[in-house]
Amino acid sequence: MHYKSCIKKNLMATALLLFVSVQAMAGTWGESLHLKARAAWSIGATAPIGLPETIRSIDGYKLTPSFLIGADVQMTLSGKWGVAAGLHFENKAMNGDVTTKAYRMDVRKGDSELDGLFTGSIHQKVTQWMFTLPVQATYTFNDRLQLKAGPYFSLLTAKSFDGIASDGYLRQGDPTGPKILMGTKEGEWATYDFSDDMRRFHVGVAVGLDWRFYRSLGLSVDLSWGLNGIFKSDFKTVEQPLFPVYGTVGVFYSIF
Repeated sequence: MHYKSCIKKNLMATALLLFVSVQAMAGTWGESLHLKARAAWSIGATAPIGLPETIRSIDGYKLTPSFLIGADVQMTLSGKWGVAAGLHFENKAMNGDVTTKAYRMDVRKGDSELDGLFTGSIHQKVTQWMFTLPVQATYTFNDRLQLKAGPYFSLLTAKSFDGIASDGYLRQGDPTGPKILMGTKEGEWATYDFSDDMRRFHVGVAVGLDWRFYRSLGLSVDLSWGLNGIFKSDFKTVEQPLFPVYGTVGVFYSIF
């Protein structure tokens, strides 16, 4: 996919939407509003909740560039309580390796499309680019520390879920089906691509802390947890729902 051109267009759209929204709200609500621009780096995984028996071990995890940029507008409601909403542009990516036994797979080897139960090594790559709208309750402990928690809604603009099945075999159809060997070299292994079966819309929850350490500058830590699986409901190849769970560390600047 042409991610670079996609990123540029999305960044421009994010900046325009933020500018128009903030100008309108600032004129209406005045001093009760607070605006923060933020940038952050994320690490996490898209995985089942609890490893199924068909995944015997996690053999590797490679850090991949995952970042977030955007802004949040917070409005004080009463005392220390408030509400915040934002617009973020972010990606959630991961590369991982697992060992499986009798794991349901649809793969392509050479010119052949195969499905069945795979035993061996799987290398998996997941990338998701999205706009995210967080809506959170806030609690301000003091002029430096603020807690925030609430749901988020994400619309994906680009997505991929693909990888390699190698160093094992596929029982075609069922556990007693023909045994198709998968080697460790290109041409011997099989590939898969489930990108078209991924959802465009995600819902989840997030919780975090903002700590202002110097004037208008601050640090943030957040944890987000997807509530609906990344695949469409009618996709049955991957039997366990996979949820994006990511931790984020970033910086913010209080504009007003």
